[in-house]
Amino acid sequence: MNKEKKSSFPAVLSAIIILLALGAGGFLLLKDTNPPVITISPDTANVGKGTEIHIAVKDTGSGLKSVTIVASQGDKTIPLIQKDYPGGVSEVDEVVVLAKGEVSEGEFTLHVSAQDASLYPFGEAGLSSATMMYEYDATPPRIYVQSHTNNLNQGGSALMVYSLSEVAETTGIQLGERFFPAYLQSSTNGNNLYYCMFAMPWDTPPAEFKPVIVANDKAGNSAQRAFNHHTNARNFRRDKIRLSDSFIDKTLPEFHSLIPQEGSPIDKYIYINNTLRKQNRAKLVELSRNTAPTMLWSGPFQRLPNAANRARYADSRDYMYKGKKVDFQTHLGLDLASIKHAPVPAGNNGTIVFADFLGIYGNVVVIDHGLGLQSLYAHLSSITVNTGDAVNKGDIVGHTGTTGLAGGDHLHYGVTVAGIPVQPIEWWDNRWIEHNITSKLN
Repeated sequence: MNKEKKSSFPAVLSAIIILLALGAGGFLLLKDTNPPVITISPDTANVGKGTEIHIAVKDTGSGLKSVTIVASQGDKTIPLIQKDYPGGVSEVDEVVVLAKGEVSEGEFTLHVSAQDASLYPFGEAGLSSATMMYEYDATPPRIYVQSHTNNLNQGGSALMVYSLSEVAETTGIQLGERFFPAYLQSSTNGNNLYYCMFAMPWDTPPAEFKPVIVANDKAGNSAQRAFNHHTNARNFRRDKIRLSDSFIDKTLPEFHSLIPQEGSPIDKYIYINNTLRKQNRAKLVELSRNTAPTMLWSGPFQRLPNAANRARYADSRDYMYKGKKVDFQTHLGLDLASIKHAPVPAGNNGTIVFADFLGIYGNVVVIDHGLGLQSLYAHLSSITVNTGDAVNKGDIVGHTGTTGLAGGDHLHYGVTVAGIPVQPIEWWDNRWIEHNITSKLN
């Protein structure tokens, strides 16, 4: 008798647990008054052929029963997704792929409805809906090249003039991983005119120079187009820089807060010459995005008066220490030597976008001349302008000095296009400017 009672007890307990679970489930189905939560992304107005619309539906109560997604365009209703979830799930993510062609170009509205498994009252509390309006554009921008003559020297600059069938979200010239932004000049009757300053970098020989115009619209559609160009290879000098302990000891204190404190003096110098140099050049690319969309400069750029050329643009430098090569770098500017603390004139009209210390360059002034074209004045002993100042050609921006990685008093003068260093000598040549830049503006 006792044994029978004992053996039946687990069965009774199990039955009670099952009844409680069913009761709890029934209570949940009857008392779940929170409808599903619907999230639609992206929440931008413009979508394109490559856009995927994600619909996330979540119900943490009784679970989801069904989701219906349709699109409406005018008087047309387009079924997209209809799914039932018999087991009841708490969360789903459905995707509408516009590339399937179910939706036509133009404005449309996406309608989403979701039903959970709630029975209270009669399922009405478990129904929710959401809508989102979009403009569907599946046509990429059309590119019309207007600059049909593009002559470039290795390390040199150029200007491309082109128009697009629509105003682009981003557009410019792509060269491998380097991007040269273009700037809208006018927009009239579907003719959207762009100017793009670009370069043939010093480290890109003619065989590897393959630039393309790229354009991306607000809907994410993209277009590319190659263009005719003629390139001239250039041979750059090789040089050796012999490092002495006395020069290193004199140089390091200025960089104390920017370098690791462990390591030998030569290790610290190599860190400055290599790692810090990369960081400083990345800063120049960043500064180049702070540019006027129109041309601020006029005529040839002014050179530091009565100055002798020292190091040249794109000199290849082997750094030697105690008879061994310890580093290699490329000198991407011109070193001009005049009298000590010589006044430094602005090369052309523009706006000061940087006037401070910048690593290997020491005290630096960077002038923006518009369209991503900027000039750099480095190793200054003093700076006489402030960020945001407007300057004219010939205005004094500072004085030559020995700050940064400078072996003696001089000016490191550089010109950059989209932050990429280019040959400054071209910008001193009025004839070159007329043939390669201003003639394309007419």
